[in-house]
Amino acid sequence: MELGAIGPAPFAGALLADLGADVVRIDRIPRADTPPDLPSRFDFYNRNKRSIALDLKQPSAVRTLLQLLPRANAFVEGFRPGVVERLGLGPQVCLQANPRLIYGRMTGWGQDGPLAQEAGHDINYLAISGALYCIGGADRPPPPPLNLVADLGGGALYLAVGILSAAFEVQSSGRGQVIDAAMLDGVTNLMSAFQAFSQLGSWSAERNSNVVDGGAPYYGTYETRDGKFVAVGAMEPQFYDALLRALGLANESLSSKNERNA
Repeated sequence: MELGAIGPAPFAGALLADLGADVVRIDRIPRADTPPDLPSRFDFYNRNKRSIALDLKQPSAVRTLLQLLPRANAFVEGFRPGVVERLGLGPQVCLQANPRLIYGRMTGWGQDGPLAQEAGHDINYLAISGALYCIGGADRPPPPPLNLVADLGGGALYLAVGILSAAFEVQSSGRGQVIDAAMLDGVTNLMSAFQAFSQLGSWSAERNSNVVDGGAPYYGTYETRDGKFVAVGAMEPQFYDALLRALGLANESLSSKNERNA
């Protein structure tokens, strides 16, 4: 069961639905004078889901939802900290209704801390984590990589993995679990390899000067004669040699492929 929301929480639900889960989305009762921003048939995050509409500001609707929870394996919410508790649907209440329930939560900054109640978007979590600074050319502001990294990578995927992991624990112990995923935490974890490279001295803080950030000639994008672009990923020696042969440069005097300006 998934409380209707926007962003990574419903995407996590869609991933689980893709894997065969029967996902029931709890939507707000639509108002006739307020059409949805995106018609449901075009909402990719709602694929493979069923839905019911409840006005959770009404105690009777909350009771209805709690009566449905014993039939659910997992419950997902993606609101700011404290919102579902005020509705009467916090983890403690829901786990009382179903002691085997997996309660999945998604926030931007975490359940507590100085930014917990602040609004945020993918680009904000990327910026605070330091990931955004590592993307793009050295002579230009860092570009936002759509909303793939924090919303979907550091948010939805981590929540889905947490829910699936909790399913094993519930099978083993019979005790319900609370999965608390924060997009900031997920992005920071995604950056762990680059933090390690930095400590090793093999990663420069200067953008566009490292192996996978566009600083290597064999891993990047190049504009073509017709104004389009080609992506090159020839990191291994045999692939780099094949690239040079295809370009007619096999016999040219070039710098080492590990040098930025080769």
